[in-house]
Parts: sequence; structure tokens; C-alpha cells
Amino acid sequence: MPLENPAAALAPARRLGFGLSLFWRTFFLLALLLLGSIAAWLQTLRALEFEPRAVQTAQQIASLVNLSRAALIHSDAIARVSLIKTMTDQEGVRIFPREPTDTFEPFDNDDLSQRIARELTARLGPGTVVANRVNKEDGLWVGFAIEEDGYWMLTDRSRLRPAGGPTWVIWLITAAALSLAGAALIARLINRPLKQLSFAASRVRDGDLSASHLDEQVATSEIREVNIGFNRMAQKLSKIEQDRAIMLAGISHDLRTPLARLRLETEMSVSDQEARDHMVADIAQLDAIIDKFLDYARPDHVSLSPVRLRDVIESCIYSVREQVDLQINVEVSPDLVVLADEVELGRVITNLLENARRYGKTVDSGIAVIDIAARARDAWVLFKLRDHGMGVPHENIANLTKPFFRGDAARTAANGAGLGLSIVEKTVQRMGGKFALTNTSTGGLAAYIKLKKADVKLAKPDIKLALPKLAAKS
Repeated sequence: MPLENPAAALAPARRLGFGLSLFWRTFFLLALLLLGSIAAWLQTLRALEFEPRAVQTAQQIASLVNLSRAALIHSDAIARVSLIKTMTDQEGVRIFPREPTDTFEPFDNDDLSQRIARELTARLGPGTVVANRVNKEDGLWVGFAIEEDGYWMLTDRSRLRPAGGPTWVIWLITAAALSLAGAALIARLINRPLKQLSFAASRVRDGDLSASHLDEQVATSEIREVNIGFNRMAQKLSKIEQDRAIMLAGISHDLRTPLARLRLETEMSVSDQEARDHMVADIAQLDAIIDKFLDYARPDHVSLSPVRLRDVIESCIYSVREQVDLQINVEVSPDLVVLADEVELGRVITNLLENARRYGKTVDSGIAVIDIAARARDAWVLFKLRDHGMGVPHENIANLTKPFFRGDAARTAANGAGLGLSIVEKTVQRMGGKFALTNTSTGGLAAYIKLKKADVKLAKPDIKLALPKLAAKS
């Protein structure tokens, strides 16, 4: 029988979702806040610096024009040539006569330039022209008049240094990098105790109550109180679990002796064979229920080792192969090896077989037809056991693994404690695997088990010798 998609069957047993972790969410929020603060600070600085820089630059250029104008006015023709040469060599300022045929581009390519142009016009008087280019020559050009003559003054544009530049970019990148590093550190400090709490809670969920101790000496008072409360809760749960196991084991142990004595007295004292058989069967059922209680109270620690899955299945089938109301079909490769406890795994398969035999019988034949299949996928082995009965109402599937839950009458034709599937789920989880139940599309209930695959090769045992021994264990 082909194995149906185990991943789809296990989907109801896990919750899928996408979201950021607390660390990344905190980091992104802090980073957004810091980057927004840097941007606001930069914009504020630019706004506060814009007006003073424009006025200061206009003052410098106006002073240079006024000094050049005064020098030209109060010098004769010979001295004027020498003065212009000196200004060109030492100050980088060139003076040209202004011709009517000169062409120029206005100095208005940004807000700062327009503000400087207005300030220069206000300081130098009407008729002042500020240009980016005159006669296709770039520079900072200022046109002014001396009496009836017009002149151009050409100076280096480096005198005009708008806000920004490489230095600002370097400082901005440095500030952003330091801010992001600080945000990561703060997010990590905030996330660390919560991550430890999450890890401890997952260990408690898995039943490892002793390994969930949190630090009770942390500096933060709120985290310290949470850790103390969590540790006390874990300690109380551990004691409750120990008391429960001891109580169940004690009750089961104390009931075994009178049941054995009652069975012996029944077989010896009751003369009616049919009545004696019924009484012995009732006592055997009580004994089986006690076994269920003992299994459920079993400690959580198991020792895992490589186990050949096919051998365990064959041993479990060996013990029930004579039953006339059971038909089992197996499709499992002999090479599949899992990490498990051999006895515990045998108990799991036996419980599933018994559950399918009791509640998975077909209506027409009254025989429970059970299909078993397994296959390897990546680092796991996916195991499936299904029957062809009436299945279970969808709303009851999630409750089947709850202790003492009993489903509808169709799957509760036999008496029991309601612990079989609870024991299976608990045992599979102890072995590091996953367990899920679902109705199949063609009818019947399917049990899916996911166990870790063992990367070893085991020698093939002598089945004839091994099966009876393993069957006795299970």
C-alpha cells in the first residue's frame, strides 16, 4: 500500500505561521526610531545652518566686490593693471570689463544660491548680477558697475560651500552604524531573558522539569520575579508529577495481588466453565487496565539506540497473528533503522494494533484490516498504521490522545481505560518523535509516527530466534 503524505497528515498537529522574532522586531523598531531621529536632527541642522551660511557667504563676496571696486576707483590706469594682476595671483579674483554682448546663466540653481543672490543684490545695489557662467566659462561671477562702466568679478566657487559634502556623509554613516549597533545590543539584552524563559518553557512542555531552572539573581527586578515564579512553578509541577507517578504505581501494584488471588480462586472454585471463562476474562481486562496505568505513569527518560523498525513490527505481529478478526498488511523495508527504545517502540505499535483491532473493523466482514507502511525522508523515518473502519468524527480527533477520553460508540465497542493513544503519544515524544492521527480519504483512521533515522547499518538478525523473545517483551 503506498504511504500517504505524512507531512499533510502531521499538519493538524502543528501550527504554521510566519513572523519576526522578538529580537528582530525590537531591533527594527529601535533602528527605525534612531534613523528617524538622525534624519530629523540632520534636517534641523540644515535648516538652522542655511540662513547664517547664506548671509555669511554673501557678506564675504560683497566685501570682496566692494574692496575691488574701491581699489579700482582710487587707482590710476597703470596701478589698476598691477592691482588686477595681484588680485588674480594672490586672491584668485579676476576682473573683466563687462560687454553688452556677454552671455550669462543666472545663479539660481538651488535655494542657497538664490538666497545668496538676493543678499548680494541687497548689499551691492540694483543692477548687480550673480551668474554661474559667463561666455561659457564656469565660476562664481558677480557683475557690478563703477560709474558708467560695468565689470565682471570672477572668483572660485569654493567660496560657496553648501551644507553637506563628503564629511557630512561620513559622519552620517558613522552615526547610523553606531546607532544600529546600539539597537542590536539593546534588543539582545531585552530578548535574552525572554529567550531563556522560552527555552525553559519548552523543556517543561517536553517534561524535562529538572533542566528548566532560571537565574534568580539577575539585576532587573521584573525579570528576577518572573524567573523566581517560573522556577517555583516548575518545582511544584515536578513534585506533582512525582506524586502522580508514585500514586498510580502504588495503586496498580496494590491491586495486582488481590487480582491474582481472585483469578486463582475463580479458576479453582467456580464449576461452570462458561461462568469461569467470563470471570477470568473480566479479571484479565482489569489486569490490562492496570498495565495501562503503569505505562502512563512510566518515567519520561528513555535510552535511545538504533533499532530496525521491521523487526519490531514483526515481533508485535507475531503475538497477535493467530487472532481471526485481524488481517495485517506490512510494507516496510528491512533496512529502515530508527533511534528508539526497542521495548517502548514495541509497546507503541502493540497499542496501535490493539486500538485498530478493537475499533477499526469493517462493517461487512467484522475483520480489522490494518495496513502498515514506512519510508525514510531526510533525517526522519515516517511510519503509518491505518485501519479501514468507520473513522472518527473530525471534531473528536484532537481529543483522542487526551487521557481517559472516549470517542463515539462506533469506536468504543470494547471496554478500556482510555489511555492507549495517550500512552502512544507520550512514548513517541519521549523518544524525540511526533505523533498525529487523521481520518483517511478512503475511510478509517490513520496513525502517523515520525522518528529520527539512525545512520548505521545493523546486521540482519535471525528472525526465527528473535521474534519470540521480542514478542515476550512487548
